[in-house]
Amino acid sequence: MLVKTAHRLRLQAASLSCQAFASDECDRGPLPSYQSIDNVITSHSSINNRIGGKQQGASTLVLALFVVVILVTAVVGLMFGHKLGYQSGYYSMQSETKQATINSDQANKELTDLRLSHKISKNQATTAKQELTISLANLDDLRQTQQALKVENEQVKQLNELYASVITDKGGMPLQIIGAKIEPLPENAFEYGFDVGMLSSDGQAKNLMVTLTLLNDDDFVEVPLDPARYVIEGIERIRGRFVMPSGFKPLQIKLSLKAGQQEVEQLYDWRLGAMVDNMPLSLLDLPEADKSPIISE
Repeated sequence: MLVKTAHRLRLQAASLSCQAFASDECDRGPLPSYQSIDNVITSHSSINNRIGGKQQGASTLVLALFVVVILVTAVVGLMFGHKLGYQSGYYSMQSETKQATINSDQANKELTDLRLSHKISKNQATTAKQELTISLANLDDLRQTQQALKVENEQVKQLNELYASVITDKGGMPLQIIGAKIEPLPENAFEYGFDVGMLSSDGQAKNLMVTLTLLNDDDFVEVPLDPARYVIEGIERIRGRFVMPSGFKPLQIKLSLKAGQQEVEQLYDWRLGAMVDNMPLSLLDLPEADKSPIISE
């Protein structure tokens, strides 16, 4: 239909052109026949078909190339994404593995420390238990020793009362000095000690007055005693300390005692006892005077 319509239009146009304008081109020759025109149209149609086919093939090729490009792009994108994902996952897994290793090492260290602490605590508990056992055993021994000492003291007290009773029945024991000592202390101080014994014939306790005097060739110094009065019934231990006056050097020491109707006076050469080992630097650091019995040499 399209070909026939185009054919009629072209004939009409050619006819009009020749009639209207009567140009030279129309005089040059006769118009082509219908058969020639059909051949030309057929030839053009064939050329158009070829061009159309080529255009269709080119379009198909472009479409195919476009599809290939898309596929290649998709494949490259997938490969690139896979690579990125793999690397990200690999590094993430490596980091997690490293952190897990660190956590495992730390946990192992903490477990080792915990085991060591448990072992130390167990040893300490065992040691404490042993010390408790030893302490309980020592406490039991101390109680037994204390009980034995208590019994022994009771026995000694009973024996002393018996001796005192016998001595009293025989007229008593006169006032006498049993032991004496003087020891040096820090800060030019001295400690004195006297053991005095007496049992009156009536068996009653007596007041005892004590006077201590330091003597040299030209002068004397009376030592203040605290206390200066005692009550004696058996044995009385007189203990105390004094500070030597500056510049005074005694040659003798005199002890005067008076109890009831009896008086005793004793002179001693100024002779100090042995120096005390590990003596503190101040009198404030010293304990109280020792009240243990004086052992005469």
